[in-house]
Amino acid sequence: MTQPAPIFISGSDLGKTVTIPDAVRELENFLLDGFDPEHDGLRTRLATSRGQLLQMPSTSSHYAGTKVLTISPDNASAGLPVVQGLYALFGGSDQRPLAVIDGTALTNLRTPAVSALGALRLSSPCPKSLLVFGTGPQAWEHIKAFDSVFALTSIGVVGRNAAASRALAERASQIGLNAHVSSADKVADAELIICCTGSAEPLFDGSRVKDTAVVVAMGSHEPGRRELDDALMSRAGIYVESLRSSLNEAGDIIQALTSGAIAGPESLNTLADMMSGRIHAREDRPAVFKTTGMPWEDLAIAAAAYEACSPEISEPALTWNVRP
Repeated sequence: MTQPAPIFISGSDLGKTVTIPDAVRELENFLLDGFDPEHDGLRTRLATSRGQLLQMPSTSSHYAGTKVLTISPDNASAGLPVVQGLYALFGGSDQRPLAVIDGTALTNLRTPAVSALGALRLSSPCPKSLLVFGTGPQAWEHIKAFDSVFALTSIGVVGRNAAASRALAERASQIGLNAHVSSADKVADAELIICCTGSAEPLFDGSRVKDTAVVVAMGSHEPGRRELDDALMSRAGIYVESLRSSLNEAGDIIQALTSGAIAGPESLNTLADMMSGRIHAREDRPAVFKTTGMPWEDLAIAAAAYEACSPEISEPALTWNVRP
């Protein structure tokens, strides 16, 4: 019997079928239905002549999939995307190929959705001021994502390049947001702080962050790079996607453990624990949510996009029944 050909889901298709609030709900449901991120697939890396080739596999009871990405640092100077890729989704009882998805668009949707899920769980629902470090694609995607799930009173943009900072603030202003160029010392006033850089060194003085703030650091997934300093890590509640991924890849966590700013792995709280209600954020200290990106997150959103786009599925599934 001839099998249906896999469908292709472009970046445009993905944006039309899965919004940020949709993506946040899919991630939430994936965890609430029992998926354990500690058992997720591992990200692998292969050095290439131009950068790196990464693969991120995951599986649930209904689907399996992997994202394949290239990272090409020199592309930035040529005005080309640094990160490019595709997602391959498989499923059904025969695990046949179901879809190929624009991997860059999937990453640009998944990453801020994860950040938003953590921030929503760690903060109160009142209006917030947002401070964004970085001026690249993820800074822009996070601004749009957080505007869609929070009531933002203002958005400050902090970047190394003044022109890029102005351009991003103007871009946000053009869609009706109260955005402006800001500076690192404004962490003392911000309720939400998002770090979207590839920095190898801390971006600001963590002692200035107020006790009620939520800080999301998503810019790196390498042990030698960090965006947050020991001053913040030693006084904050620390939340991660999983213990295994954070201890393997998150320089903010690894370096703070080495210095003693974080007492030990037992001090780390996971996203799954937050979702289950086993832990709750404390109000007497800042909350840090450190993410590196995990394969299950791509799978959850890729499957949702396939169910919305596939002519074979008349009604998208609302529950996952994923394996623990």
